[in-house]
Amino acid sequence: MTTETAVKPLSAFSYVTFDVVGTLIDFEGAIKDGLAEIAARESREIDGEAALSVYREARYEPEAERFPDDLGRCYSKIAKAFGLPDTEEYRQLMIERVGDAKPFPDSSDAMAMLKARYKLIAMTNARRWAFEKYAEKLGNPFWAGFTTDDTGTEKPDPDYFHQVFAFVEKDGGSKGDILHTAQSQHHDIGVSRALGMTNVWIQRRHAQQGYGGTIAPKSFTEPDYRFDALIDLSKAAESAFRT
Repeated sequence: MTTETAVKPLSAFSYVTFDVVGTLIDFEGAIKDGLAEIAARESREIDGEAALSVYREARYEPEAERFPDDLGRCYSKIAKAFGLPDTEEYRQLMIERVGDAKPFPDSSDAMAMLKARYKLIAMTNARRWAFEKYAEKLGNPFWAGFTTDDTGTEKPDPDYFHQVFAFVEKDGGSKGDILHTAQSQHHDIGVSRALGMTNVWIQRRHAQQGYGGTIAPKSFTEPDYRFDALIDLSKAAESAFRT
């Protein structure tokens, strides 16, 4: 599905900011794979989608830690819900598996195309150690990268965005020159709209029900642009620049 409601064309931007985990990196697949590995060791089966719901609820909790370090704590909740052993070995396994999550199949090619047209800026709620792994798997496409270790906060905190605005201003740009691209309505699309940004929703779960492992928004925000895959955005940008 592709929807474009924005007045501003894709060729009007100089920077594209990205959510990383869930937009470029398939963290849900990594969670499911890690849990399947544990379940196989224990001669058990586990419903991956149901486990994602437990994970999502755990991420709402006030004691939630930075991603992906919080996977150890979240695994304890999942283990209790599905009768799996809650051991330090398995908690660490989940942190490592999600910290080593793979890009979506279209991510690297799409980012290479976008890099030829824009300055790409990562805005991730992951810690720096995990982001560096993700960036390498993507082919290191970023002009700049912000993590929770750098900003001291997490999206949807507006301060995270304001730190990026200030960085862009030092480069001679402005908020209006930025196109914000993300999968999460809760962490990115709603707040970017409230801050007056033009945004793109990459609807990675378009063929699945619910929000999976991502916190559900209090209310849905209609994006300026909507694509099912990142490669669709990159192709649309190419077309805009050639028009």
